[in-house]
Amino acid sequence: MSKRFLLASAVLATLAPAAAFAQSGGAAAGAATGAVGGAIVGGPVGAAVGGVTGAIVGGIADQQQPEFRQYVTTQRVPSYTYREEVRVGAVLPESGVTYHEVPAEYKVKGYRYTVVNDKPVLVEPSSRKIVQVIR
Repeated sequence: MSKRFLLASAVLATLAPAAAFAQSGGAAAGAATGAVGGAIVGGPVGAAVGGVTGAIVGGIADQQQPEFRQYVTTQRVPSYTYREEVRVGAVLPESGVTYHEVPAEYKVKGYRYTVVNDKPVLVEPSSRKIVQVIR
């Protein structure tokens, strides 16, 4: 038991600076936060799983979503009609979808946004996967 505690403490000590730095949001914040949380619950394996899960969940913070939704509305981005469910992990088609830069104030680097079935979404550009549906 004490070895697990020491190992978890070492992982937390290693990841704490990254978690503090990652307070700015985005996938990096999600990864660091997930890794720290995973380390507390499941040790080194939990840290790895938590880091990957956190990176996937990283995106626009809950409190900024209404503001971002309003921003997208003012941009008058046309909505792409998608026959599948609009959900995280869905892959958008190669053609027909227009992606836009996310303003720096939302602190989301590496993603683009578009509107699908009248819902703003964040997309990972190289895979075209939806990483966040803005509520």
